[in-house]
Amino acid sequence: MTAVAGALAEAPDAAPAPRRGGPGAASHVDRAEAFIRAGIHSGAYPQGGRLRERELSETLGISRIPVREALLRLAQEGLVVTSPRRGATVRRLTLRDVNELFDLRLSLEVFAAGRAAERSAQGYEHPALQRIMDEAEDATRRNSPADIAAANTAFHAEIITMTGNRLLQASLQPSLGLMHWLFRLTSTDVGPRLHCEEHKRICTAVYAGKAQLAEALSYAHIDIRREPTLEALEGVLPAR
Repeated sequence: MTAVAGALAEAPDAAPAPRRGGPGAASHVDRAEAFIRAGIHSGAYPQGGRLRERELSETLGISRIPVREALLRLAQEGLVVTSPRRGATVRRLTLRDVNELFDLRLSLEVFAAGRAAERSAQGYEHPALQRIMDEAEDATRRNSPADIAAANTAFHAEIITMTGNRLLQASLQPSLGLMHWLFRLTSTDVGPRLHCEEHKRICTAVYAGKAQLAEALSYAHIDIRREPTLEALEGVLPAR
């Protein structure tokens, strides 16, 4: 079975046991969001499939209100589509979406890497990126696909945050869910280790304040994966 097919066929984690008298609604929203996201990534909730609030609330043992909020969050990430008639459905991912995501990342993330490095050169301190890098290295050592994908997504998002540009952050936000999903679909045995090494180089360049190097490493890191990713997903995802 290919890595792509395996990711699509992988069964979701067992539903969390209902909690009684525990934390408040915010924790229920977080739990519902994580559970639904895991189901989408694994293929347990297929693309185009309905995400019914009542069924999800019964599965999770919580009310429909936090489930509704979780679905809205996932819609903001680009994983879920909401409509007045059908409610919430899993987004249908296409090869065109994947290709356009690479275009967007090359536009935003390369600039962000350079800008983050410039701010480091100006004395701006941002230890969060190194913490995420440490988490990514730990996840890679443990060979945990879910944690690797989450850490890799967080790494790219954190570099955007380092720029201090709120419009840039808002521009990337709707694509973070798609990026995370793509990392899960195209994971390979070699990929995580290579990703980790490339991220370490970008991280080092950013903290060293080397803007041009950070931009070049970021561009190469993203662009070199476009064709292999599209080839891996051909026949799995529709063209458009």
